[in-house]
Amino acid sequence: MRTWIVFLAALPGVLRAQEAPRVAEAERVLAPLVESYGVSGMEEPVRAMVQRLLPRWARTGTDSAGNLWLTLGKGEPTVVFVAHLDEIGFRITRIRDDGTLDLEPAGGLFPSLWEGEPALVHTGKAIIPGVFMPRDSAADTVLKRTPAALRVDVGTASRDETTALGIGVGHTLTMPKRYVRLAGTRATGRSFDDRVGSAAQVLAVRRLDPARLRHRVIFLWSVREEIGLEGAQAAANALGLRPIRVHAIDTFVSADSPLEPKNFALAPLGHGAVARALDNSSVTPPALLDSLVALARSRGIPLQVGTTNGGNDGSVFAAYGVPDVAIGWPLRYSHSPAETIDLRDVVSLAQVIQAVAERW
Repeated sequence: MRTWIVFLAALPGVLRAQEAPRVAEAERVLAPLVESYGVSGMEEPVRAMVQRLLPRWARTGTDSAGNLWLTLGKGEPTVVFVAHLDEIGFRITRIRDDGTLDLEPAGGLFPSLWEGEPALVHTGKAIIPGVFMPRDSAADTVLKRTPAALRVDVGTASRDETTALGIGVGHTLTMPKRYVRLAGTRATGRSFDDRVGSAAQVLAVRRLDPARLRHRVIFLWSVREEIGLEGAQAAANALGLRPIRVHAIDTFVSADSPLEPKNFALAPLGHGAVARALDNSSVTPPALLDSLVALARSRGIPLQVGTTNGGNDGSVFAAYGVPDVAIGWPLRYSHSPAETIDLRDVVSLAQVIQAVAERW
């Protein structure tokens, strides 16, 4: 019988003096990433923000898929970290005669949470405001929780007026979003998945000394995760058999909310990063999971272990025999406009990444 070791941080809302500077830095990195827009396929603003937040010495490159790469250290083995840049949203499939827009989801989302909300059309050159149109309740005699299809009104009256704004089929849509600090160390906003993972990698790189690394470490910020792990697949194909491990840095969808039963995926907010032992796409080898827990314990880093739904970018490396040791953080209300985190978990996640890069 296997016993999981869980290291608990301080109680929610209680911030130790030594934690304050790291929490403040985490917020300074995370907030601008959250407030950058990047639906799958349109990640350039987020990629540019990551590059601005990295230390000046970091020499990054972008591959043909759009992934951002940072390679540090020399020699084998090669260890890979990957967090994704994109967020959920919509893509335009048609412009109607009356100028309104038909949409398709880009990633898994709850359409009812977008209905009747402000909209933003991203053309790559401009951001154009609109409205996710509420349904006609008079025509819908049996009002369902989920609308049949969402449309967007940008204020025009014809197809020509809409196209004159620079809007076309294939452009992406989101809703306005803002990083908001809540009480204590909590924060809310949209697209913490996976801006927290992206921020944690930036924070870890800031504290690494490349000259002291004992082997090659590759940091990836991938594209198009939400629509099928496409960026990670391109990176896995490029790296082939070289990596000894991949660490997908992504959300742990936690049942830590008043809305959900606690018998699955419970990882309380504020108690540290989460080693994803199992999800819908991968199983972490037990020996590697134990080794990760031991590493965190040796550095006094809060780390939880759990299982959850969803998938992660590291799973596509399995075709090359590369073990996926996914690491995340607990997230409430995943894929909603009100995702909620604890900033101490962001700090813990960055510390785990740093420890793995330096010691494992």
